[in-house]
Amino acid sequence: MSDNVVHLHKNPEPSTEPAPVTTLTVVPDPAPAPPVPLWVRSGRAVKTAVTHEHTRTAARAVARHSLYVAGGARIVARRTWDGRTAARYERMLRTAEAAGNMDAAMEWEERLQRYRDARHRRRMDLLHSPVDAAKGAAVGTGMGIGGLVALGVVLAIANEDVTDVITPLMAVIQFISLLITIVQVVWGPLITIGPFLALLGLWSVGAHQKAAPAWALPAHVRSGEGEPITPSIVVKALRDLGIPALRNAIKDMGDAGASMLSPIVIAGCGVEVDVTLPSGVSTIEVQQRRRKLAENLSRHEHEVFITIPEAARTVRLWVADSGALDEPIGPSPLVTDETMTADYAKGRAPWGQDLRGDAASLSLYQRHLLITGLSNQGKTAALRALALWLALDRSVQFLIGDLKGAGDWAMCDGLATVLIQGPTDEHVTEVTEMVEGAVDEMNRRLQAPPGTAFPPLIVLVDEAQVAFMCPAVDDDKRPYGGSKAKSRYFTAVRKIHNQGRAVNVLMWQGTQDPTDQNLPKLVREGAHTRAALALGTESQARMALGDKAVDGGAAPNLLRPGLDKGTVVVASDGIEIPAGQASITVRTHYIDTEGAYAIADRAKALRDGVTTLHSIDRGEERDPLADVAGVMGDAERSYTQDILKRLAVLSEDAYGGWTFGDLKRVLEAAGVEAYKSHGRMTVRRDDVTRALADRDTDGSASTAQ
Repeated sequence: MSDNVVHLHKNPEPSTEPAPVTTLTVVPDPAPAPPVPLWVRSGRAVKTAVTHEHTRTAARAVARHSLYVAGGARIVARRTWDGRTAARYERMLRTAEAAGNMDAAMEWEERLQRYRDARHRRRMDLLHSPVDAAKGAAVGTGMGIGGLVALGVVLAIANEDVTDVITPLMAVIQFISLLITIVQVVWGPLITIGPFLALLGLWSVGAHQKAAPAWALPAHVRSGEGEPITPSIVVKALRDLGIPALRNAIKDMGDAGASMLSPIVIAGCGVEVDVTLPSGVSTIEVQQRRRKLAENLSRHEHEVFITIPEAARTVRLWVADSGALDEPIGPSPLVTDETMTADYAKGRAPWGQDLRGDAASLSLYQRHLLITGLSNQGKTAALRALALWLALDRSVQFLIGDLKGAGDWAMCDGLATVLIQGPTDEHVTEVTEMVEGAVDEMNRRLQAPPGTAFPPLIVLVDEAQVAFMCPAVDDDKRPYGGSKAKSRYFTAVRKIHNQGRAVNVLMWQGTQDPTDQNLPKLVREGAHTRAALALGTESQARMALGDKAVDGGAAPNLLRPGLDKGTVVVASDGIEIPAGQASITVRTHYIDTEGAYAIADRAKALRDGVTTLHSIDRGEERDPLADVAGVMGDAERSYTQDILKRLAVLSEDAYGGWTFGDLKRVLEAAGVEAYKSHGRMTVRRDDVTRALADRDTDGSASTAQ
């Protein structure tokens, strides 16, 4: 019995009237909802089953394997047709004509004619073959029976039994009977399973060629991630680039565009192929569609590089294995080989690997250097790797200005003659005067007698954009920064670019986020070796590398900030670049701080001892003998020529014009005598320190303004 709701209705106020009758009202339950029809529930279940992923996967599998058979049949039919007719030759002839290669067209026409002549001879031979076959069969049968009878006669004589004459003949007849019996037994099952074997063969061909629509293929195949690069994939990617002339030319080619491609070769962690474009298609049209081409090849944009080789109307594609560029390269030889030394004139710095996986080494001989990129992309590490290698040549001298001041170059203390570290205007002032001191040294060398050999002097400024953007001015109102003719840093750099190479005074600069303001055009174009890490725009890439390199395919603006750290695009004649290209992409070795200190210590061990100056003094009174002792550092002895250079760097005002006679006068006055060692005038440190001690004891001191 269902529960019912009972409502009691009473008179709320008392009355003299008889008590009211209480009424009971029974409210029945609401009517139950009608049951859902069976056909509705069945339809919902069917819809759910049809749209379920398992159902769709199973349907794709059935369709895929069925279409493999059809696709395999189509492929086999086409192969058979090509093998039995002249279709292949005609197709290649049309392709050569479409590509405008008339020499190849004539060659294919000759091959086609030779094939037709050979086919005609075969057909004529078939007309005479039945008669020849009958004659051959008659002669063969007669000789065979005669031979068997002769063999039987020999057996009969040997066994003294006349019945052995027909024994060989009967053995052959029994063998033929056995073969007929075997065929009768096998023929029935063969007829039954033969079609299935044929279908299996067609399915195998279709499955190998993936002869099914994309929607029917498995998910990992549809995505194409990591798919090997084949000629058909390259041609299809080019066809779908959206260039009408290229698409129509491929459509008209009998071989579907295969003749455009050179053989695909393995090149490092990827493959390389040259594509000869048909008439009417420009290489720049393909370069401008790099992202679309990469996606058509199932790759990311950074995994496809397009360059222009020597051949006309040709683009060279390098396609990385999927994900290969995200794997780190090995450690630097500078770290792994503790016996490595450098040769400034003939050696090459081991900088990293190119995209083919080959070692990329850079010649630094008489080449100004500029490396730029966005912040925190490995610029300092790449520049420092070159400096550390070159430091292993004991003849090389360094003047280093680090306008970041984070200690990235601290390991060069005791290696560089000058090491200034800091980002302030005062540091820019000192770096500017350091570069101007190098200009004075350059001028001194230029005025030396012809044939004089000079040791390399590397003037290295990291974060050079700080110098160009410095607002400070000197006492004569000349700005340190800027790019005008009165700008001191700009002018000094330009002077070294103009003439420093001839006397081995070289300018190396590292900058970030280049613009016309923080990297003037005359400065960036004065570098012989230009390298760029990841940049933001194509205009920045042109500033960093020049128009020729960018027009030739260099694209540092397409490198991925943060992911492609240490990857540089280099334009220089100091590195081996494939013929026809204007640049090369290098994945540089990363040398951590610990490794950098270890290499610097090895470089210091090659030298007698270098006193590093951390500031440039200007205009104050000098103590020449104390300064001589200071610039000699911890070395037991130093050449007078080196002392003069270090004094000039220490204070251009006081010592810039000094000659050996001036130094000799100061030393002789203090009782220090220079002597010859290996043909060069040398001073012992002990003699200088002893003279200083004696002078301080006497209370005498000399100063130089």
